[in-house]
Amino acid sequence: MIEELRFGRTGHMSTRTIFGAAALGEVNQTRADHTLSVLLYYGLNHIDTAPTYGDSELRIGPWMERHRDKFFLATKTDKRTYQEAWDQIQESLERLCVDRVDLLQLHNLVDPEEWEVAMGPGGALEAVIEAREQGLTRFVGVTGHGMTAPAMHMRSLERFDFDSVLLPLNYVMMQNERYTADFTMLMAVCRDRKVAVQTIKSIARGEWGKKTHTSAVWYDPLDDQAAIDRAVHWVLGWPGVFLNTAADVNLLPKVLHATRRFQGPPTDEEMKKLVKEQKIKPLFK
Repeated sequence: MIEELRFGRTGHMSTRTIFGAAALGEVNQTRADHTLSVLLYYGLNHIDTAPTYGDSELRIGPWMERHRDKFFLATKTDKRTYQEAWDQIQESLERLCVDRVDLLQLHNLVDPEEWEVAMGPGGALEAVIEAREQGLTRFVGVTGHGMTAPAMHMRSLERFDFDSVLLPLNYVMMQNERYTADFTMLMAVCRDRKVAVQTIKSIARGEWGKKTHTSAVWYDPLDDQAAIDRAVHWVLGWPGVFLNTAADVNLLPKVLHATRRFQGPPTDEEMKKLVKEQKIKPLFK
């Protein structure tokens, strides 16, 4: 089975690997149902989705009718104003076939102008707070992509006491001194305030460029099991962080297999060798 850790202050013991349900965005219900069997086999108990992930919420809905008690369920809103976010939250609950979720997150809140709108009067933050007050969610979080995510999450935590954050983490990104400094500072704050830290892009190899797309993931992912093992184990070497799986149902078993066999992080020399062999490049500039 996969190790479980307390998900921040929520009290929920979540598997260290969280199912990134963007993987269900373009699959039919039969394939989605097969994926559920994979989650149950590995004991995953935490699902992270969003209304912008294609048909993901619709594919999860039938599962919730039968297995709601087995999963900590998280979704997001990418809207920035109160009314737009409120309407989207209602649609997500309907698509997911639930009357509440466990975690509702402000999605990819890294643009400074969008941040001011979402966090200001009449912004999306007011909608998620109201959703929590009405029992539509138990907890609220914030997510972000790109190099400025940790710094923007620090800013968000100064404005509001979020229960979780989500941002990229992989070996190549942490060779950037600024990102490392910002990420380390964010980790310290989250540890002190018992804020859960979710990470994404663990197995990113780089941009597709001119390569033929062989995966549903928007970036070029690692696909060799040994390479995935090292990348996943390096992320899990960070105490307390959670790893969200990549947006491809075919990669899911490989990531879960790597997670289940985690016994410790690879050395820096092993990671340098992986970067060279797999020609890994920074995904974000």
